[in-house]
Amino acid sequence: MSQGKIIKVSGPLVVADGLADANMADVVRVGEQRLIGEILNMTGDRASIQVYEETSGLGPGAVVESTGAPLSVELGPGIIENIYDGIQRPLEEIVKQTGSNNLARGVEVSPLNREKKWAYTPEAKVGDRVVGGDVLGTVPETEVVLHKIMVPNGVSGTLSWTIKSGSYTVDEVIAKVKTDKGDTVELTMTQKWPVRVGRPYKQKYNPVAPLQSGQRIIDTMFPIAKGGTAAVPGPFGSGKTVVQHQLAKWSDVDIVIYVGCGERGNEMTDVLREFPELQDPRTGESLMKRTVLIANTSDMPVAAREASVYTGITIAEYFRDMGYAVAVIADSTSRWAEALREMSGRLEEMPGEEGYPAYLASRLAQFYERAGVVQCMGSEDRTGSLTAVGAVSPPGGDLSEPVSQGTMRIVKVFWSLDASLAYRRHFPAINWLNSYSLYLDTMKPWFDEHYGPSFMENRNKAMSLLQEENELNEIVQLVGKDSLSPNDQLTLETAKMVREDFLQQNAFMDVDSYSSHDRQMRMLAMILDFDKLARDAISKGAPLAPMLELPSKEKIGRAKFVDADKYVEEYAAIAQEMEQEIAQIVEKAGAEL
Repeated sequence: MSQGKIIKVSGPLVVADGLADANMADVVRVGEQRLIGEILNMTGDRASIQVYEETSGLGPGAVVESTGAPLSVELGPGIIENIYDGIQRPLEEIVKQTGSNNLARGVEVSPLNREKKWAYTPEAKVGDRVVGGDVLGTVPETEVVLHKIMVPNGVSGTLSWTIKSGSYTVDEVIAKVKTDKGDTVELTMTQKWPVRVGRPYKQKYNPVAPLQSGQRIIDTMFPIAKGGTAAVPGPFGSGKTVVQHQLAKWSDVDIVIYVGCGERGNEMTDVLREFPELQDPRTGESLMKRTVLIANTSDMPVAAREASVYTGITIAEYFRDMGYAVAVIADSTSRWAEALREMSGRLEEMPGEEGYPAYLASRLAQFYERAGVVQCMGSEDRTGSLTAVGAVSPPGGDLSEPVSQGTMRIVKVFWSLDASLAYRRHFPAINWLNSYSLYLDTMKPWFDEHYGPSFMENRNKAMSLLQEENELNEIVQLVGKDSLSPNDQLTLETAKMVREDFLQQNAFMDVDSYSSHDRQMRMLAMILDFDKLARDAISKGAPLAPMLELPSKEKIGRAKFVDADKYVEEYAAIAQEMEQEIAQIVEKAGAEL
């Protein structure tokens, strides 16, 4: 363990010499308070160190001690339901120990509870040949998550001893493996993994199944695949955080890792208050039973913000390796990029566009490329998926800035939030003309198999109606709505129904907050059926005006508020009523002729 002395302090950057034996990316302890830091670059025996805590009071001459290991996270039972800071310190445990709501400097608290006993059930037997990724046993971590204790990567051999079923702490030895060289490796329920290194897998697959979020504009119009990547860019106040909260709440994944990276503290507080009270529609349990929160809010040290997204995605990869579907929600990657920019400036590196470091795009790619559907390590055939969704907060909503551009080059789904929609109280304020999903073609077979070809046909028809509406609006502004043909006026009316009755969704109303795929399909089909029947009626000489005032059309507008257990019958009744009413208008028009 090498020791050095500080020669310069510049905010979170500390320069120390005498560290000839230390390595790049080593974690160090700085000063009397043993502040945690990481070596960013080495020149001879001089190291530039990024300190993850407030450095006020530090001065030249203070001791710097290298731990000889890179920044790593501890993985094992006890992660789920926990709230960590950017470098995996459990915040609730720190509050208990210090009695203060403020994060004290130099606090050393284990990420996992060392006293708690977990009910362990062994699965592997003595004499079994095991390799990295094989499941030794299981622990019911929460009511909905069965934690699989795996052989750490790099360990292989024959299982020479295993503990019996019972309650054990995470530090107790649960198995011994005799390697091919004849050494015995003792295994506990925990393992460590460096955060900047992606965990290995056997094979990566093409994502083909959709991630169902219960948000109509996302699931029907711009779906994301399980194992896919998405970005939610938008200016201040356009609803990025609410969209991400909705994804974290309702996505049909097994585990959610929510990284609050440089966002306002009150937004994280909302998550902390809301998640324990919300019921997961799939399991009926509290949402916290499958959630890990990483809170690195805007008032916490900037350097730890840079580490927080890596901490989050490494924990996600660990659960992915168990064969689970995991979602990482990062809010927001812009604040993370700002932390990179600040540290790059202090290191006196050559700046790139808008002062961001030249390696910004490659760092963004490193983060998003860790998503995917993979065949997990180990002897048994397990498939896990990791979906990454990052918010981008471009200054002034300018999508030409480097973080937005770098993200758009990597991700395959782009939900573009629009301030003008938010000001019109249209939420989610995702602009249907600027957004896109590149997974539509790969997921078409899945939709065709589960919901029939009509699902994608209706989706494409709705999109073309919205695009036609945009073109017609320019004509309307010039010559007025009345000068349009009845068919064009109907296009405007149906597009308005798609926008207001289908795409608009209220996150704060229980009945409308989550909408299943089946419900979305029936709701959109009902709106497009109105369009088809009305066009047919117009071709037979019926006037448009009475069709726009039908009671059934008004019921379509309220269809999204029908209870989840009644919507199938209600929608069928509305469709039937609509057919009869339009038929009567056609009949009346025919009689008048």
